[in-house]
Amino acid sequence: MERWECPCGYIYDPAEGDPDNNVAIGTRFEDLPDDWVCPQCGAEKEYFEKL
Repeated sequence: MERWECPCGYIYDPAEGDPDNNVAIGTRFEDLPDDWVCPQCGAEKEYFEKL
C-alpha cells in the first residue's frame, strides 16, 4: 500500500491507519474522510505527497 507524507514529516501508512482518529487499519489514503487532517499539524489531505 502507498504511504503519504505531510509537509510536517508525518507519514500516513495504511498498514497502521490512524486509530486516534477512528481510521481503521488498511484504510487507503484515497478513502480517508474528506475532513481528515494530519494528526500532528492539522494539514489537510491536499498537502500530502505520495512516497
